[in-house]
Order: sequence, then structure tokens, then C-alpha cells
Amino acid sequence: MTARKQVVIGLLGSVLDYGFHQERWHKWRPSVSLCKHADLPIDRFELIYDPKFKDMANVVMADISTVSPGTEVRGTTQPLRDPWDFEEVYAALHDFVRGYEFKPDTEDYLVHITTGSHVQQICLFLLTESRHFPARLLQSSPADAKRRGPEGKFAIIDLDLSKYDRLASRFGKELKEARTFLKSGIATRNEHFNQLIEQIEHVSINAKDPVLLTGPTGAGKSQLARRIYELKKSRHQIAGAFVEVNCATLRGDSAMSALFGHVKGAFTGAVKDRPGLLRAADGGLLFLDEIGELGLDEQAMLLRALEEKRFLPFGGDCEVTSNFQLIAGTNRDLQRAVQEGRFREDLLARTNLWTFHLPGLRQRPEDIEPNLDYELEQFARKSSQRVTMSKEVREAFLKFARSPAAKWTANFRDLNACITRMATLAPGGRITAPVLDGEMQRLKTAWTTPMANDDHGTVLSEVLSDAAKDQLDLFDQAQLAFVIRVCHESTTLSDAGRKLFAATRENRKTANDADRLRKYLARFDLGWQDIKLKN
Repeated sequence: MTARKQVVIGLLGSVLDYGFHQERWHKWRPSVSLCKHADLPIDRFELIYDPKFKDMANVVMADISTVSPGTEVRGTTQPLRDPWDFEEVYAALHDFVRGYEFKPDTEDYLVHITTGSHVQQICLFLLTESRHFPARLLQSSPADAKRRGPEGKFAIIDLDLSKYDRLASRFGKELKEARTFLKSGIATRNEHFNQLIEQIEHVSINAKDPVLLTGPTGAGKSQLARRIYELKKSRHQIAGAFVEVNCATLRGDSAMSALFGHVKGAFTGAVKDRPGLLRAADGGLLFLDEIGELGLDEQAMLLRALEEKRFLPFGGDCEVTSNFQLIAGTNRDLQRAVQEGRFREDLLARTNLWTFHLPGLRQRPEDIEPNLDYELEQFARKSSQRVTMSKEVREAFLKFARSPAAKWTANFRDLNACITRMATLAPGGRITAPVLDGEMQRLKTAWTTPMANDDHGTVLSEVLSDAAKDQLDLFDQAQLAFVIRVCHESTTLSDAGRKLFAATRENRKTANDADRLRKYLARFDLGWQDIKLKN
């Protein structure tokens, strides 16, 4: 395996780095002295300097080459009217960062903060702390206060933000912008979801481990995965492509070929080599949606690819390599799949280090309104036609959207389709009451269509073993499946009970809906937590 290169990025010290005559070799000069340390091998030194100090920069770069012939020295000019002007310095260094081609997969970076004005040093710190520089800090100093030796000493600093609260607070706005970006710019109001996005933002920036996104179909797993990729790429943490595949579409030999590639002649129809999606994601991010649908053979090969960064293409006998970050998505209970032998326990252990459950739309009623505005904006952007609705129509829609009648079974896909239909049918670019009435009726009809037996079986499989399910009559299966779906859509046991017993509760002396539902579930050896943990 090729050794990683070590790169130092630093500013020319117009005072400390100064030296033109023979005596310069006997004094401590930070940029040059760093390259004399045997325990700090530097493969490349990026020296940033003001053009007015060009002669000094040339001497320093030549001296670095003399004391460390193996170090490549690159000079970058950065004119500054005032190196003590915070706004000017920060903007100049920020431009340098944005234009620099970082390669974090093959290179380690150290930002030298000993040289330059204090303002320049602070800006270097801020840009490193915010991960604009994907680097650690490097600080150098003379050997001691009385006698300045030619080498001095150095320290590599991993930032502990608890020591730098004032400086770290400067990035509150930038962190907020990153979280808003992950939410597609939607000002969500659900406290739990906002806390979840905050955790995802922190993990995305600070970790390269696999991430598992769980949640119902249409909760936004695919969109969030792409946003995570774009956020990491903007921070120079990833350089390769974003590769997405729905594992439910992969079956048999085609699954192996699509994921891991194949060699010519591996199977009938394999007329040429195919690299596969894992190799396409090399240096980037691979999003495997519905990972629970992968076959056991593919799971075994994926595990090896994650752990060793190498695998065999289908039909081949020569290993290939690919270094990618994995985000997996699923709407299934993978722990139950492990128990039933349909998912590898070791792969689950490898992929669920960071697991985030995305709630469905019904669990976020306060976010329906900002998502309504977002969908209208998206429609206007795509169709070049602005669509509005009156205050009365808007209130009527929101009342319906938050009511028990609104199932939102496909979550945000349902909402997107709903807004798209109303906006398309809006006369004169204004959604009217008749348009809304027609759409509400359409949704109610779609949501009340009886489920097929297979759908009942899928719902029951989340909470019952196959043996227990087979012991139930079809009538009981259908009834229990409906109850489970209502529980999934409800926030508490009492909430679910009120929905299920809405017609008869008024005729009872004591309307203890939660107790009635608890007793019903107990008939099947189920409790509220058994159902909610599977949602």
C-alpha cells in the first residue's frame, strides 16, 4: 500500500523566516527549521507569501530544499494590503482553501500557525477548526527561551474545542447553514428531527464510518444521503462520485455484476469487462438503498469490501480495490432479519455504528407547512410558473394534512405528488378550493384502498414470527395489520386508541382507549414498545 504523503501549509514569516547571509543557518527560522526534524518527514511544503517578499520567499524555499532534499516546495503568492485586517486576511485564505485541490485519501495536512501576523494565525486556526482545511494544526518554537537552536521544537495539535469556546462560537452560523443544507433549505420545526439533523451533520463532517439510515419509504433517505455527500465534498473530505443503487432492483448474477463488476465471459452475455458500482464509488460515497434486500452472498462480499477495501469481480481471480464511504438505507428491521437468517449479523454490526431513524411525515405534523412552501418553490423552479393559494385554502389544506384522515402512506412522496397535482391544475397559477377538494378526495380514496394479503403479511412480519402469523385466521391478520399501521402513525398509545375507537368511545362511561388497545395487543403477545421499536 502506498504511504500517505505529509503536507505542510504555512505562511512566510517576514520577521522570523528572515535570513540572507551565512548566519541564517545558525538561527531558528520556523519554516526552514521544521524541515530539519527527522521525526517530521515532510513530503510537500506549501508556502504562502506576499509578492513584496518574493526575494525572501525564494531564499526560504531554496533553504528548505537544501536541508530536506526530499521535500517538494511550492510557493503561492497572496497579496495583502494589510495583514492585520481580519476581513481581508480571512477572505484571502478562504479563497486559497476553495481553490486548493485537497486529496485527504492519500495525503495528511498540517497547517503551520507560527508564522504570519496574529490575524493570519487566527484565520488559519478558524479555517482549520471549521474543516475548510482538512488538517491538524502545527506549532513550532525555539528550543528554549535563552538559546535559539537551528531546529527548535514542534507540536501537532488536535483541536479541543472546549479550550477555544470564543473562537468556536464564530462558526455557529456556518454550522446552522450546514444543517439547513442537509434539510434542503427547509426550515423544519420538529424538535426531534432538528436534533437528528444536528447529529448527522456532526457525524458527516467528523467521521468516515458507514452510516445507516432507517425509516419508512418516502421519508427522505435518498435525498439526505446525497446531501451528506455534497456537504462532505464542499469540505474537501471526499473527492469521488456519488453512486446510488436500490438493492431491491438487484437479483442473481446481475446483483453481483452490478455491485462488484465482472470479467468478460463470467456468464452468458458478459461480452466485456464491467467495473461495477463499488469501483465507480472509489474515493467517493456509495449509497445502498434498501440494503436489506441484498442476497447473503452479496452481503458477504460487501462486508469484505468495507473492511479490506478489496474484492473479486464476478468471475474473476484478480482482486481490485475501492476506497469508498458507505451510506445504507432500509425500511426494514435488520435486527429481525438477522434473527431470521436473511441478513448477516457481522454486516449489520459493521454498518450500524451510526444509525439514524428518519421519522415519517405523520410523526412531523409541524413540518408539513414548511414542506408545503418548499414543494411550491420547487414546482415554480421546474415549471417557471409561480403558484399560490389563498389564506383560506392554505388553512384548509393544513387542517386536512394534519388530521387522522391524512395517512401519508408514502410520506414525502405523497406530499410531493399532491402539491404537484394541485399546482398543475391551478387555474391562473392559484390553487382554489375546488382543486383542493378534488385532491383531498383523491388522496382519501388512495389511502382507503384495501391492502392486499401480501401487504398484510409484510406488516405482520415486522412484529410476528412466520409460525405465529400462520396460526392466525385471515380475518385476524387483516385486523391486526390495520391496528399496527395505526400504531405506526401515532405518537402515543392513547393517540392510537382514540383513532381506533373513535366511534364507540363516546358511548362508554370511561373512555380508556389506551387500556382497550393494550388488551387487544396482549392477545397476540404484543406490547406498544414491540410495535414502535419496529417502526
